[in-house]
Amino acid sequence: MSDTSDDLPQLYLITPPTFDTDFVDALGALLDTHAVACLRLDLASRDEDRLMRAADALRAVTEPRDVALVMSDHWKLAERAGLDGVHLTDGSRSVKKARADLGADAIVGAFCGASRHDGMNAGEMGADYVSFGPVGGADLGEEKPNDELFQWWSEVIEVPVVAEGALDEEALARLSTRADFVAFGEEIWTAEYPTARLGELLTAMRSA
Repeated sequence: MSDTSDDLPQLYLITPPTFDTDFVDALGALLDTHAVACLRLDLASRDEDRLMRAADALRAVTEPRDVALVMSDHWKLAERAGLDGVHLTDGSRSVKKARADLGADAIVGAFCGASRHDGMNAGEMGADYVSFGPVGGADLGEEKPNDELFQWWSEVIEVPVVAEGALDEEALARLSTRADFVAFGEEIWTAEYPTARLGELLTAMRSA
């Protein structure tokens, strides 16, 4: 995985739930501008053919640029598509099985909401990273991880931690020294110019 400059958290991107070839072209331009460590294929569809075609299209963009490519949840498809690994959305529950199926070299990440306990379990079972979120956004009833969780994790746990979910400039300034990765999805893809928007968010981290 590539690193960002100035000891900032590494960049982790999440695809929109649906996308077309224009998105793939825009993604390539963005990756040529900003150093991104990992891209997550996160389609809303569960159709196998659609997921495989999306994986092929993204791999053609990420592979030449040395950007890791993982798929949400479907680790069997991720393996068949030749991706780098899987991002599990059910916390620690599937980590052991995914690791056994994919082997030691694959990336296995786990989204653990705001649960320190679930994150620790995921790490103990072999997760390469743990993701906490959503950090911001509307109150939809889910528990949000606070800054203290990221601070504690960065000081005590060796497993890298990802911050994701409605990240704005204020949150990024706070998390710039507490997270190993920051994950952006709709924060940049809904902007008119995603590459420029990502640059603005990076500036917010550097100004912390």
